[in-house]
Amino acid sequence: MPIIKSAIKRMKQTAKRQERNVGIKRDIKSAVKTFLSKPTSEGLSAAHSELDTAVKKKLMKKNTVARRKSQLSKVAKEAGVKLVATKKAAPKATPAAAKKPVAAKKPAAAKAAPKAAAAKKAPAVKKPAAKKAAK
Repeated sequence: MPIIKSAIKRMKQTAKRQERNVGIKRDIKSAVKTFLSKPTSEGLSAAHSELDTAVKKKLMKKNTVARRKSQLSKVAKEAGVKLVATKKAAPKATPAAAKKPVAAKKPAAAKAAPKAAAAKKAPAVKKPAAKKAAK
């Protein structure tokens, strides 16, 4: 058991992270097993989602997840399952947003002009030192 304050804190943080990581890995395993037992598009989507979450949390490397997703897709293809892309519902327009007046926008050329002028200006070039004449 550590005595130093920072070591105690580090131990607590490690325990929390380990618990979180084990939970994510458990979710991946269960999603993959359910898909492999009965291949469906929803199961494939869930497994891909869990794998993507692991990459996002830096729990697994990107190439490892890509390989696993590829293997799952191969199984899905053999089973005749296609991953259907679902469209998210468009957010409803709120009445408050509809009442706000739209401000007139400046033309894009006016905004780009100062940046273009700054881009054209060449950085100052240092001149090479002049050689001293030999006596």
